[in-house]
Amino acid sequence: MILYHKEELSVRSLEPEDAVLLVKWLSDPVVLEYYEGRDRPHDLTKVQEHFYEDSPEGMVRGIVRYRSEDVGYIQFYPIDDDERTEYGYTDFTGKIYGMDQFIGEPRLWNQGIGSQLVKETVTFPLTVKRADKIVMDPQCWNHRALRVYEKNGFVRKRLLPQHEWHEGEYRDCWLIEYRVHTPES
Repeated sequence: MILYHKEELSVRSLEPEDAVLLVKWLSDPVVLEYYEGRDRPHDLTKVQEHFYEDSPEGMVRGIVRYRSEDVGYIQFYPIDDDERTEYGYTDFTGKIYGMDQFIGEPRLWNQGIGSQLVKETVTFPLTVKRADKIVMDPQCWNHRALRVYEKNGFVRKRLLPQHEWHEGEYRDCWLIEYRVHTPES
């Protein structure tokens, strides 16, 4: 099922046969440097566990297509109570969605595809899922990703020290937020 389509970019639902694509992308050290870590390559078993068996309620997972080619992965999901506490949203009563994505074809990096993906994707949880905020937690050293997110309306909210395990150590991340302006926000 197509989740959305805009010009040369579309996102379709993740299907069981897409496991092979995820293995390809998540066993590439160039991709893993930015997503999951080069010390965590995924084989078919790990992909099944991570992307098919572990699916929290409300999570939407999709394959990114560019010019009719499968080029990446995206997911968004309502954040749970633990994440609300960790991110400092315990007093916020609106819907908050998390979002993660990557372009799995490095030859297509630095061509604006990721920026277009982020720009178009925030519309889906905001309009279809009625989210009030969308959050992400990119690692602080990933300046390219942070530029893309900020260019597309995300703002840095707070530093999350030693937040994510990546390549043998806990790394600092930024909590970034995209929000609909409501009286509560």
